[in-house]
Parts: sequence; C-alpha cells; structure tokens
Amino acid sequence: MVKVKVYVTLKEGVLDPQGKAIEQALSTMNIDNVNDMHVGKYMEFILEESATENDNEQIEMMCEQLLSNPVIEDYRYETEEVVTA
Repeated sequence: MVKVKVYVTLKEGVLDPQGKAIEQALSTMNIDNVNDMHVGKYMEFILEESATENDNEQIEMMCEQLLSNPVIEDYRYETEEVVTA
C-alpha cells in the first residue's frame, strides 16, 4: 500500500480572491507582515496494491482529470510506502 499526498495550488498569475480575503482579515487583526497569500487544496489517500505496478501513472491521471483543474491549477504529489505490522 502507498500513502499519497496531493497538493493543488493555483497557477502563477491566476487571481486568488480567497488568499486576498485572508490577507485582508489578517490585516484587521494587526498582522501586517503577511503578503502574497495563496490558498490551495490538500488531499491524502491510501492506494491499495493493484494488479498494475504503475502507481505514478494512475496518480497522474487522477490529478489531471479529477483532483485539479489543469487550466488554472498546478499539482504535486508525494508517495510513501505504508508499513503494516
């Protein structure tokens, strides 16, 4: 089994209104040293052993077709083997 961690963020140059709203909220809390806030998504799941040994291809397909919008978002992922006792 493999634990997969997927991080999705807006591409450079895409407006991030949620990030701007957080920046403004922090400013109202007198926290003025935060700039260029970006908000993204984080997903984590276990990929069970499958008949194919091509986990990376499957993860790429999931990210490109479902977990992110490739027009406006970038993604990256990390994998780690799950050790069961």
